[in-house]
This record gives sequence, C-alpha cells and structure tokens, in this order.
Amino acid sequence: SETTGWGVIEGDGPRYHILEYGAIRLPTSQKFSARLLTICSALEEIISRHNPEACAIEDGFLATNVKVTLKLGQVRGVAMLAAERAGLAIQEYSPRLVKQTVVGYGNAEKHQVQEMVRVLLSLKTLPEPQDAADALAVAICHFHHAGLTQRILAAEARSRPPTPPTRRRAAR
Repeated sequence: SETTGWGVIEGDGPRYHILEYGAIRLPTSQKFSARLLTICSALEEIISRHNPEACAIEDGFLATNVKVTLKLGQVRGVAMLAAERAGLAIQEYSPRLVKQTVVGYGNAEKHQVQEMVRVLLSLKTLPEPQDAADALAVAICHFHHAGLTQRILAAEARSRPPTPPTRRRAAR
C-alpha cells in the first residue's frame, strides 16, 4: 500500500512494447483508507488515459506478516474495482507463473525478473521501482497466456466439424 506498481503495454501476439509504467507512491503517515482511495483514483486515471482492453493482476500471496497479506489483498481489491468499473476483462496470474513466463524459472529472484522485463521490452535501463517491473512482468505474462488461449480456441474452432443447420419452425 506504500508503493503500487503499474504498467501498460500493447502488442500483437508475441511482440509487444511499452506505453507507460510507474508506481503510485504513498506516505506511510497517510491513513490506510485514504491510501486505498488514492490508489483507486490513480488507477482510474491511468485506465482513462490509456483505455486498455484488459487488466492483469498478480494473485495474492502469503507474506510473512499476516497484516501485510491482508493489506495486499485490500489493494488488489481496489485495483480490481477500478478495472471492473472501467469494464475491463480481469485476469489474475500467480507470482510463480509470472516468473516462469518471463524468466523461465518459477523461483526467479526479483532482479532476474527486472532484467528480463528490460530485455523483453527493449528498455535501455532497468524499470524502476521493482514494483513497476513486477507490474510489467504481469502484463507480459498476460500477453503470452491470453494469446495462447486465443490460439487454442481458434485451433479448436477450425478442427470442429461444421454443425448441420437446424430446422426451425416459425408460427404465423
């Protein structure tokens, strides 16, 4: 809730490029509920500016501190609310799947994810802060998996035998 990373990418299948990324940074002195409102407002402004088709969010994970885990869940809820209000398709990805997709190893370290995001998006420098790099990694993961799902559905549609026309009756 102190730093919420975000990133917007676009592309066509396996190729994509970055539009914008950053982090919403909030003072710890601010009440938690006020931070949630600020996060929601900032995300709604980003969504309004870029008009994305989908929102990819990292699944929650169990932090070492229960309070941190609960706060993370509340921040995720605010992000999902902003996306839902905008009518975006929302997809969640586990941290392990994001790392596996971007780095090729599900237990990759944060700096490895950051470096692969830099390489995959052809950035000259590492995306900072790491929260923004993580958000970009989730977006890249979504491109890979959403594209794969579309290709599978298209292949299934091509392999199905044509359905025979059905007889319909009309009453006059």
